Amino acid sequence: MTATIIDGKSRAAALDEKVAAAVAGLKSAHGMVPGLAVVLVGDDPASDIYVSNKVKRTEAAGMRSIEHRLPGDTAEDDLIALVEALNADPEVDGILVQMPLPKHIDSDRVVMTIDPAKDVDGLHPMNAGLLVLGRSALVACTPQGCVDLAKQARGGDLTGLDAVVIGRSILVGKPVSLLLQNENCTVTMAHSRTKDLAGLCSRADIVVAAVGRPGYVKADWLKAGATVIDVGINRIPAPERGEGKTRIVGDVDTEAAKQVAGAITPVPGGVGPMTIGFLLVNTVMAACRRRGLPEPTIA
Repeated sequence: MTATIIDGKSRAAALDEKVAAAVAGLKSAHGMVPGLAVVLVGDDPASDIYVSNKVKRTEAAGMRSIEHRLPGDTAEDDLIALVEALNADPEVDGILVQMPLPKHIDSDRVVMTIDPAKDVDGLHPMNAGLLVLGRSALVACTPQGCVDLAKQARGGDLTGLDAVVIGRSILVGKPVSLLLQNENCTVTMAHSRTKDLAGLCSRADIVVAAVGRPGYVKADWLKAGATVIDVGINRIPAPERGEGKTRIVGDVDTEAAKQVAGAITPVPGGVGPMTIGFLLVNTVMAACRRRGLPEPTIA
């Protein structure tokens, strides 16, 4: 058996088309164009690529893109002042401060400053708490992408399935476990110190790997036919490409896992494109909620 490759790129493209249609509808019916502000501090190459892709896809969907690029030595108070200004700007519906921030800036303070109604990254404690309570909230984008791809692979219904989430971060592990519970899965949250992690995975219909270790999840851990969502983005040496070259791999030993799993996300090209897709979805939803407008059905 060779696993089906879950194509995040094509799913994200379809999501973008739905977002663009919703944006066009809002403009036609209400004269409103959602606006997304993205803030980048410093010149981290990976962050620069992420921000550029976000800006391109925001504009391609017909939304207003507001981009702020700040030098790496920007003072924390200056960044806070910018976020507060974006909070007060009626043309801005969503605010995303690209992580990681330089070490001299307190990321928690920055996130706490963002208006929860504009927190399209879903990181503010108010939105995280609403998710725990099962209430309507702006939910972190990568976890939404994980669950969407799992549903695509499993025919749209995850009811009754056993899921193991490896990783307990506030960015992915914790919210994705809650979203899977909302889909009526039985969820085990695991991590690198879990006893008999292989045994837990061997009984899981869905495995979400978000532990940040290249090739950590082995093929012989997996149940035959399992759906594997690999969130990892790890850069490792690739001497076969030349001196000093690297390549990106996930948290799963993908090539071996393909021989056991029923479906698996590739890295890159799996979860990554979905993250930006749900960032756009969140921006549309935030724009509608702020104005008391009906929320379009997108995802």
